[in-house]
Amino acid sequence: MTKIGIIIGSTRPGRNGEAVAHWVHEIASARTDAEFELVDLLDYKLPVLDEAYPATLGNYSQSHTKAWAEKIDSLDGFVIVTPEYNRSVPGALKNAIDFIYAEWNNKAVGFVSYGSVGGSRAVEHLRGIAGELQLADVRGQVALSLFTDFENFSTFKPADIHRDTLGTTLDQVVAWSKALAPLRAS
Repeated sequence: MTKIGIIIGSTRPGRNGEAVAHWVHEIASARTDAEFELVDLLDYKLPVLDEAYPATLGNYSQSHTKAWAEKIDSLDGFVIVTPEYNRSVPGALKNAIDFIYAEWNNKAVGFVSYGSVGGSRAVEHLRGIAGELQLADVRGQVALSLFTDFENFSTFKPADIHRDTLGTTLDQVVAWSKALAPLRAS
């Protein structure tokens, strides 16, 4: 069965990403075409990148890196739930991405973002990063507004239209994850 990780891309106290990721997981778990699991960056306690060698070498020395690499390697694709911080990717998410390399290769990724303009600028940066990691980013994206999809900027109340958009994103992530399976096997 194809396994898709729903990555919570923020570690900030009081983060909105946890509620958004649980919403994604709830909808995704009703599907029968893949298995979906939440992957919370907080569970991996990754410090600022502390590996001596570039991730492309795969020579990981730290136990936290090895645990993170094992989790990402076990998945066939991803939905990254990300806020937009200062027109870009949260530092904790970028740091986690940079820890490893081969474990990301030949997998699909979709994005669910949130922010004052739907988190779209963070996703644009993530699309470039995905290309470098040999991740196939899908076109479908859920862009949630802090003004209309959150009450008081903190209580998640997504508009109904986002359920359909999420369905499209999940369809694409699952299809591309399956299509890339022969590349991962070689």
